[in-house]
Amino acid sequence: MISRPEPAVPFYLPVGSREIFCLHHAPAAAAVGALVYVPPFAEEMNKSRRAAALQSRALAARGWHVLQIDLSGTGDSGGDFSDATWDGWLEDVEAARRWLFSQSGFEPWLWGLRLGGLLASMSLSQRPEPGVGLVLWQPVVSGRQQLQQFLRLKAGSAWLGQEPGADPRSADPLDGLRAGEKIEVAGYLLSPSLALPMAAAELQLSEHLLRVVWLEVSPRPDAGLATTSQRLLSALPASAEVRASVVAGPSFWRAQEIEVAPELVRATCDALPA
Repeated sequence: MISRPEPAVPFYLPVGSREIFCLHHAPAAAAVGALVYVPPFAEEMNKSRRAAALQSRALAARGWHVLQIDLSGTGDSGGDFSDATWDGWLEDVEAARRWLFSQSGFEPWLWGLRLGGLLASMSLSQRPEPGVGLVLWQPVVSGRQQLQQFLRLKAGSAWLGQEPGADPRSADPLDGLRAGEKIEVAGYLLSPSLALPMAAAELQLSEHLLRVVWLEVSPRPDAGLATTSQRLLSALPASAEVRASVVAGPSFWRAQEIEVAPELVRATCDALPA
């Protein structure tokens, strides 16, 4: 029987000298596990809040502790985006893992959407734990690709005249970042200490990882897993339990209006231990 979970409890979790905003969804029934949600990058995080909340509540109703976090300098967490660093974000994930373990007694799985999947994979590679699983929603496998897509927004703004005095033929924004400069992209002030390590990051599936749920979303009924996704999953040891599929739904993380993907929620619930 699926019970109705209690409302999520908001709080601030200290991480060094800063604080990150968290929402803890307690299990509505006997606890079966714990899971930390790592959100995507920049505006994709805002577009995905409703989808993440629906999934968190659905998992709590099935006995999971779920902790949603806003990474440092984003959402309701302390600090400015311009001060966010890649290492700091990894510290945020690690702090969330420790807190949820202390509350639940379960070593938490990590669940990441888009760039959050890349961060989650790196966290588990740095500190693998026996039996811990990884849930990936449309994961970014290359930090460089994510950064390049984001930087194109700056070039697009210049062409549209939204940045007075900006020359769309100006130097590569990465040159400025490499020189130690912060650059503004679509209202976000991006620092070298965030952008450059992101550009060097690639999704890692640790050899110690024994359970992976990899879900991609497509409006096409005949869509298959991306070739890169298949290659990464095939490199896992034969002992790993892998649940990978493409489910029907919109690309809600980049949609104009707020959208959700009910099939993705169902597929995630079905793929996790009950």
